[in-house]
Amino acid sequence: MPETSSALPLITSTSLDALSEQAKASPRLRKNFNFHSSNEAACHRLLNALEPGTYIQPHRHLGIEKDETMIVVRGRFGVLIFDDEGGVLQQFVLGAEEGNYGVTIPLGRFHSMVALESGSVFFESKAGPYAPITAEEKASWAPSEGEATCASFLEKMRAYFPA
Repeated sequence: MPETSSALPLITSTSLDALSEQAKASPRLRKNFNFHSSNEAACHRLLNALEPGTYIQPHRHLGIEKDETMIVVRGRFGVLIFDDEGGVLQQFVLGAEEGNYGVTIPLGRFHSMVALESGSVFFESKAGPYAPITAEEKASWAPSEGEATCASFLEKMRAYFPA
């Protein structure tokens, strides 16, 4: 996805546009582009394009060194931090307008985010290797992706960020 100049991947407006178009075309309304060479890589670095309407089940990472850093490249995201029972501990917007460009979510914290603008992209970094989220890492108080109640739960999350 990033353009190559002298064998170096460049993140350009064109490559971000292409990634966002792939997110729009995806049934999940999101698409990532990995800079790491494999799921076994020690460090995962990727661009994540999210479109309004995508649902990310609140989750946490429990593995050692699985803090997750997100830096906005363009657009706006609403981020929610939850307690173990689903209460919202903190909410904030990441985006240039707000002057909030990134956050590091420590391991063990339930979190989710909502795309507040079409074409929103963030850079994510966390320790590898890739491991699917376990049942213990998924929020039991939130619907799993694909369940009928996802849309209403997403709307509740989105309501924390009035237009």
